[in-house]
Amino acid sequence: MPSMIKYVLDSSSLIRYIDNEAGSARMEEILAECVAGRADVCVSAVQWGEVASNLRKRMGVSHESRILSELLPSEAEIVAVRAEDAVRAGDLRVDKKLAYADAFAVDLAMQSRANILVTADYDFKAVEDLARIEFLPAK
Repeated sequence: MPSMIKYVLDSSSLIRYIDNEAGSARMEEILAECVAGRADVCVSAVQWGEVASNLRKRMGVSHESRILSELLPSEAEIVAVRAEDAVRAGDLRVDKKLAYADAFAVDLAMQSRANILVTADYDFKAVEDLARIEFLPAK
């Protein structure tokens, strides 16, 4: 039996969803699949931190806390970072010239063929050979 699809969300996909911009409807579908048990959803703790800092900068601390608490369904997982994850991300950063935080998302996506990285960041085109990637539409 094939593995269930796991969507690996990066910060750009979550910010698009929060801001109701291009791709937000697709993000809604992905989160609904997670709630229905048809797909898994995860986000690296590093990417989650990027979302938090973006919200805090743009909307302030009270909105940051509220939005983060409501953003993901309880079925979604925020994946903690271990030392070996940080090393692999560092290697990806150097080898593929990725932003360090983005390398954590790619690393998560690379862990299984069932994983699909969902992003609105077209810099990930540079690593399409490493992982399955679904690009949200451009703005």
